[in-house]
Formats: sequence, C-alpha cells, structure tokens
Amino acid sequence: MNITLNNGIVMPAIGLGVFQTPPEVTTDAVATAVATGYRHIDTAAAYANEREVGEGIRRSGVDRSEIFIETKVWISDYGYEQTLHAFEKSVAKLGVDYLDMLILHQPLSTAFDKTIAAYQALEQLLTEGRVRAIGVSNFMPNHVEALREQTQVVPAVNQIELHPYFSQPEVQKANKDLGILTQAWSPIGGITSYRGDHARSTFNDPAILAIAGEHGKSAAQVMLRWQLQLGHSVIPKSIRPDRIAENFDVFGFELSPEQMSVLASLDKGVRGGPDPDSITLEAFGRDIPEA
Repeated sequence: MNITLNNGIVMPAIGLGVFQTPPEVTTDAVATAVATGYRHIDTAAAYANEREVGEGIRRSGVDRSEIFIETKVWISDYGYEQTLHAFEKSVAKLGVDYLDMLILHQPLSTAFDKTIAAYQALEQLLTEGRVRAIGVSNFMPNHVEALREQTQVVPAVNQIELHPYFSQPEVQKANKDLGILTQAWSPIGGITSYRGDHARSTFNDPAILAIAGEHGKSAAQVMLRWQLQLGHSVIPKSIRPDRIAENFDVFGFELSPEQMSVLASLDKGVRGGPDPDSITLEAFGRDIPEA
C-alpha cells in the first residue's frame, strides 16, 4: 500500500521504525524487514543507528532505489548551515547519496528562528534534488502555522505520537486541512507499555482485543489497520522477525465503521512522549557525531 505525498512522491504507507533499536541489532532488523516486504525505513540522527540502517538495506540485496529512506535532523543541528551539514552526516552514515524524506525532529519552540533556518535548509536540499520530500515531526498546529509564515514548502508529513490512547484529532485535522500526511510514531501504543502502567497498555485493552478476536488478528494488527484506514502512514518498530512480519500483515481484513469508532473513542488525551514545547537545547541538546 502506497501513499502519494503532497508533492507527488509515492511513499509506502508502512515503514519499519528503529527508535531505541540498539545499533548491534538494527542491521538484522532492517534486513529482515526488507526481506519481509517493507520498502520504507524510518530512522533519525538522534537514534545513533543510521549507519546500521544503511548496512541492513545493503545486506538485504534490494536495490537502494526501491527503499524509501526517511531520517530526521536533531535540534542540536538546527540552523541553515548546520542543517545542511546534518544532511551530509546522515547520508554518509547511511551510505547513500540522497534521501527520500528528511524531516525536523522537533519544533524547538524556545529557538524557533533556528527551526525556521533548519527548514529553509531542507527546502534548499529539496530544490537541489538531494532529498525527494521534506517534513516535520512533533509539530502542533501553531508550530506549523509559524513555520509556514516564513517558508515556502508545505511539509509533506508531520510525524506525531498517535495511537488509540492518544490520537490527537486536532492535529490530524490541521494536517489534513493543509495537505500534510499524518505519520504515526508509536502507532500501536508501545509507549503506553514501557512508559506507564503495563496493565493498561493498548496491547491488553479489552475493546481492542475484542475487535482483534472478531478478525482473528492481533491487537497490533488492528491498531495498524485503524491507522491505515484513517489514511495515515505508520512506522511500527520491532526487532523480532515474527513481529516484523505480523505488523506488515494488515491488508487482508477491514475494520467496520463501528469498530473504527470504538478505537477512536479510546483516546485518553494523555501524551506518552514529551510535550513538544518542553524540548529545549539546554535539556535535550546532544552532539550528533560526524560520519
């Protein structure tokens, strides 16, 4: 299943996420995912595993041109020249000469001038053909509006925390109104199981399990199917071959309107990740090593 972005670029709807995937297992996870059928890999400079993602793609034997590679610029590298250099670091680590998608990892509200300059660098890379699409991550509607006031290219994607327990409907709507694809990180609510009460994670929610039982699917497959039917891109993460395959096997069934409504009704309005406005250079700045 593919999605056409607002600039006409076609992107696979399902990608493998590698957030918090240790470098020593990233290569195998990526190679396994590509062998399974994934053609979209999402990483980030701040994940410290871009090099291993590139190696996994090469090890898969599938031509680079068939893989949609997405990565992110960390806040420490914001600024026009700094972000151009961040691109160079990322492509060198990945072992490629262009990126399919490059996005800003956070809005950096306390130094938004740096965010603007960083995005302008992305626009330049897009103009030069060194990236095929550009976007943002964790941007709320006010951040997107502030960005649009000083830049030319509407982001192709906005990657946000989105799962049944935190669905951010207002952000979904704002993205849709501007033609920005909503891309879900933690799309199956993994963050609800490792950052909170394990007894109340999405994976053992009775409503989700009931729907899963009706289709003979897992809770994860139901949540991914929900996202896809909403028109979102999803980037579930796993290092287990069986789970990698399970997360990709979500095309042989369809949720009813009633089931879609049940999933939407589970929103607790509680963010699992940090509030985007809490991200500052002082608290979250980190050096992104050279290639």
